[in-house]
Amino acid sequence: MANPGPLSGVRVIDLSAYIAAPYGCTLLADQGAEVIKVEPPAGDNLRRYPSTLQAEGRAFLGVNRGKSGIVLDLKLPAGREVLLRLLRDADVLVHNFRPGVPERLGIGYDALHELNPRLVYCAVTGYGDRGPMKDKAGYDQVLQAMTGICALQGTADEPQIVYGSVVDYYAAALLASGVVAALYQRHATGLGQRVDISLLRSALALQSARFVWAENEPREVYRDMRSGGITGLHPTRSGSLYISANTAHFWAALCELVNLPELATDPRYDSVRKRAEHADELVPRLRAALQAHSAAEWEALFGERVPCAMAREIEDMFDHPQVLASDLVATYEHPRAGRYRGLSRAIGFGDAPVAPPQAAPAFGQHSDAVLASLGYDAETIASLRTAGAVA
Repeated sequence: MANPGPLSGVRVIDLSAYIAAPYGCTLLADQGAEVIKVEPPAGDNLRRYPSTLQAEGRAFLGVNRGKSGIVLDLKLPAGREVLLRLLRDADVLVHNFRPGVPERLGIGYDALHELNPRLVYCAVTGYGDRGPMKDKAGYDQVLQAMTGICALQGTADEPQIVYGSVVDYYAAALLASGVVAALYQRHATGLGQRVDISLLRSALALQSARFVWAENEPREVYRDMRSGGITGLHPTRSGSLYISANTAHFWAALCELVNLPELATDPRYDSVRKRAEHADELVPRLRAALQAHSAAEWEALFGERVPCAMAREIEDMFDHPQVLASDLVATYEHPRAGRYRGLSRAIGFGDAPVAPPQAAPAFGQHSDAVLASLGYDAETIASLRTAGAVA
């Protein structure tokens, strides 16, 4: 079950569910790690999320590509024994249990460090492993609301959720980065260590440019990260267009191409800050000019001279020429969902060999193969299945 890639030979045991931790493991699989997803008898909750696909949850397929799958009941001693056998020679464990649960299952950091001192132990939590909120369940949108992301998306009086699980996906990226760093240090020391990732860390790290408060600033200070003025989404004759023209040459090109050249030479508008201050004057003129063409036409007219994009739906990206040129779409075969297209991998490597894209595992798809790789014979596997320890 070894995969080619920079992390070839690294075995990751993924005990996690939902998005943040599982997708972090998928990013490790993208880099060549062998990832074994261990699910409880009830399965990962993401399998049951609302989906127009009948056989399998769309979110599960997208979040868990590139893994093998085994089902273990960790409430049973036989199930825990299989897990411990997996962990004896594993390189990485990832879980997103709440603090205290791993210890009750016998897989806390101290116990596993004694079992396998080389193991990198990554715990993903909502709020961290200490403090008054450490035992609370954390979810993407909950942390968005808590940390100011919703207020930034809308206003303090009318906050809005940012859909797309941005906190989860950023936590996944932090997970992959942290695990790789721990593996790198292990190469020098021979010892694994604990890696702590939380959604709280992720939500605040996403806002590092805003999470700065000078000593003498008031609480109500505006956090500087919106360019304002003409930067943003604008309606056109058909469709919406996002325009970013903050630099002097992009601003001049925009004014020329929308036939408002006088704005480019007007000293009242010669900086991003000034254009933001005069947004009430500039935006109506720009939007009136944009009615001359559709968003797609403006995108073509602006070309490389003005950074912009027509607002599209995700389905449009499957056949987008840039996406295809970047080899970002793969066709997968799944034993239940059938054939589907999805992201090939999130990271590209120049000359390193990589494994062909692999679909997310069906429920218990690789249980027998994983158990056999651990030395279990067919009779023992059958008895484990009869006892309910394996599915």
